[in-house]
Amino acid sequence: MGWAIALHGGAGDIPYSLTPERRQPREEALRHCLQIGIKALNSKFTPLDVVELVVRELENIPHFNAGRGSVLTNKGTVEMEASIMDGKTMKCGAVSGLTTVVNAVSLARLVMENTPHIYLAFDGAEDFARQQGVETVDSSHFITPENIERLNQAKDANRVQIDYTQPIQNDTKNETEPPFANGDSQIGTVGCVAVDSNGNLASATSTGGLVNKMVGRIGDTPVIGAGTYANEFCAVSATGKGEAIIRGTVARDVAALMEFKGLSLKEAADIVVQERTPKGTVGLVAVSAAGEIAMPYNTTGMFRACATEDGYSEVAIWPDTKIE
Repeated sequence: MGWAIALHGGAGDIPYSLTPERRQPREEALRHCLQIGIKALNSKFTPLDVVELVVRELENIPHFNAGRGSVLTNKGTVEMEASIMDGKTMKCGAVSGLTTVVNAVSLARLVMENTPHIYLAFDGAEDFARQQGVETVDSSHFITPENIERLNQAKDANRVQIDYTQPIQNDTKNETEPPFANGDSQIGTVGCVAVDSNGNLASATSTGGLVNKMVGRIGDTPVIGAGTYANEFCAVSATGKGEAIIRGTVARDVAALMEFKGLSLKEAADIVVQERTPKGTVGLVAVSAAGEIAMPYNTTGMFRACATEDGYSEVAIWPDTKIE
């Protein structure tokens, strides 16, 4: 048994026609973040440190819907959320409604370590961030021209978008066709799970939410047991339609199937994703205490990467299309 790591940059209706200028930056970002995690694990960082480090980097990359790349609410504002959990201690922290914090995942960890609570949101979370001295910026930092355009497109179509794609202009189109043709698709979260050679596990997840969502809406990402979970059996980070993930307690269900049914990580993850959640709604990355990796999804694709201590690594978007 050795260390293992897996990370994701969102799952969704990602067409095979995804243009190189949209695909390659995300592939490069996945490789870059995977290498950060590998280096940290080889340097004996704890899994908790590793997942925070990797998700921080994913938050700093504007190609993903978290941190700098966070999408906008129906009022043109940003509301970021994140959570983190340590499998060994079952300690966890979560934040929502952030408007100025550069790295939401790190504030979630501070909630875990420096308060008696698990979850802080909105003004209370922002006040705590200032008390802790974490890096903050004016909220305009997150209001990019690209995300303003995405919001306007969603408003024009009178819809809440679960991803970065153009809104559907014709709802009568053939449902067997990919629902979004322009190719910039991802259901927005980033996440990372890791296990060290001693079987210690951790998970972290971060997101900007939904394009054109109602102000104050909270998704699955900061909900422990839904978007994020870690215990002595596995660590899970989910991505997809937050409401479906919350209803299905997706991350906890993977762990519960292992704990109470004795299933392998792959068996448990496949049941939750392929049988227990509606098609087109969820993907996840997970690692077990034994160093196994699972990265199932029931969407068209999922931006994902993984590596193990024995030298295996993978970066991929669609089924059976390993990039490296």
